[in-house]
Amino acid sequence: MRRRRPCALCTYPCAHARKTQGACAALCAGALLGNICRRLWRGLGDMAAAAAAAAAAAALARLAAAFLLLAAQVACEYGMVHVVSETGGPRGRDYCVLYNPQWAHLPHDLSKASLLQVRDWTSSVLCSPADLPPKGFSNQIPLVARGNCTFYEKVRLAQGSGARGLLIVSKEALVPPGGNKTQYEEIGIPVALLSYRDMLDIFQTFGQAVRAALHAPKEPMLDYNMVIIFLMAVGTVALGGYWAGSRDVRKRYMKHKRDDGPEKQEDEAVDVTPVMICVFVVMCCSMLVLLYFFYDQLVYVIIGIFCLASSTGLYSCLSPLVQRLPFCKCRVPDNSLPYFHKRPQVRTLLLALLCAAVSVVWGIFRNEDQWAWILQDALGIAFCLYTLKTIRLPTFKACTLLLMVLFIYDVFFVFITPFLTKSGNSIMVEVATGPSDSATHEKLPMVLKVPRLNASPLALCDRPFSLLGFGDILVPGLLVAYCHRFDIQVQSSRVYFVACTIAYGIGLLVTFMALALMQRGQPALLYLVPCTLITSCALALWRRELGVFWTGSGFAKDLPQSPWAPAPTDGPQQPHADPDAAPAPVPGRQTPGEDAVPTPPPVEQTPEQSAPEEKLGADAPPQEPERLAAPPGPSA
Repeated sequence: MRRRRPCALCTYPCAHARKTQGACAALCAGALLGNICRRLWRGLGDMAAAAAAAAAAAALARLAAAFLLLAAQVACEYGMVHVVSETGGPRGRDYCVLYNPQWAHLPHDLSKASLLQVRDWTSSVLCSPADLPPKGFSNQIPLVARGNCTFYEKVRLAQGSGARGLLIVSKEALVPPGGNKTQYEEIGIPVALLSYRDMLDIFQTFGQAVRAALHAPKEPMLDYNMVIIFLMAVGTVALGGYWAGSRDVRKRYMKHKRDDGPEKQEDEAVDVTPVMICVFVVMCCSMLVLLYFFYDQLVYVIIGIFCLASSTGLYSCLSPLVQRLPFCKCRVPDNSLPYFHKRPQVRTLLLALLCAAVSVVWGIFRNEDQWAWILQDALGIAFCLYTLKTIRLPTFKACTLLLMVLFIYDVFFVFITPFLTKSGNSIMVEVATGPSDSATHEKLPMVLKVPRLNASPLALCDRPFSLLGFGDILVPGLLVAYCHRFDIQVQSSRVYFVACTIAYGIGLLVTFMALALMQRGQPALLYLVPCTLITSCALALWRRELGVFWTGSGFAKDLPQSPWAPAPTDGPQQPHADPDAAPAPVPGRQTPGEDAVPTPPPVEQTPEQSAPEEKLGADAPPQEPERLAAPPGPSA
């Protein structure tokens, strides 16, 4: 057998007996390049797999850290120390403490807690026997400074000297007094952390001779203030949706409007487009992240924006009521000042000053927890009503897009961001409640807040208010407003409006139930969006109106044939264009095109005739819905 010649590249005998060595070299070069590419691709795949494995390991580490943090949070609880004066001074007061139930449990009922003498020993850190007083702490609760040694060393010395409890005063943020299992079994007295500010308040209020009792009342499943928040939220959504829908339809189909000055001119509604929705969501994400990192600097910007927007909303809500007043109709004299040259009525100027004054008063006293929350809620409801009246979603498709995008946004920033932050806290909850390490201690005003009505450690220590964000009202409220407009279009006796409002209330109740079961902040849109969207869609499908409800095409195509629009040159409505026709009203249902024909001046209404139409409230006259529900022309 003839021996094959070695290849110049692979140095092995050429496997291609019938090929020349050059051909073999070409084939081997191709094979070599292919091998190199495969190795590179395999290397890239290994690198990608390694990166994915590292990312997965990091995610698992963060998840483990989150679970460890959760376990640490379960081990600590909020309690109360009830302080009274030994000399019979002012009435007793409760202060917040943070304790670890693994040391010793606190009684739930104050009547079962021992009222013991408090001894101020904050000049010592109690880390060695030399720090003990000569006679010890017999039947006392000593106050000692935090630092220099472990919690176990402090409480062991206190228990050995006869103390019945230990309060460690901290100038920093309160942390749970931890230890190990052996130490927990050895200690039999409660140990808790008290803030330095509360200690100063105790001695300034009650003097040096005080007694205290440590207890930890049970937390209620739900506070009664949830009822107030529920009524405010559902009422705002229902009123805002009804007002927005009625105002929009009345403005589109009203024949004439008498110009009675600038105060009669209503603001135009803004139609939301998909591009606007995307830009809005990007802005929300950016603003939330910026607030998380630069909270102390941006919180005052948000407060200023809220003052301006809420005063505008309050004016918009009260202006229709002021216009109905029979007095103070005089106008500003002729002048050349900006805006005042239109000669507005004096009562509108007084109303504007009142709204601005309310907003300024809240801005000055916003941190007064006793009553400032009432002004904030009133301004917030007015702002929500004004927004629902101004912003308009033209189709159910736009409603679905907005609600679904904000649904993902809410879930991500509440449930996903704890795994991305170093502290393990949710960005949404951290921003809404205010960072614990904030130097300003300011809170964002874009929420409805109601103080807790039950006396509980959580209300005293951590969350004295229950909150509901404006977004949880505005986002479903825009869908409710669209449902009301569609109701008027199809003459459905407001079935869409009522069903969507009830679905919103049910979704809010589900949110409260989830809050009670999980005992942590909940993204309300997680429950509100499915309830409202599924209810509206199912109702439209059941009524066989899903196509029109999805696109809003019926309402859009009826718009060009509004009462003041010119009639088409041909079509079945041409006979009504006779200028000699009598101006008497035609009984029965009329199509929009029948009124749309240009008529001579004698047929037009005078201001006196159009004035009652202008003063109509949110309800339209019985004839108006019949005209709106007329079947569209051939172009429809």
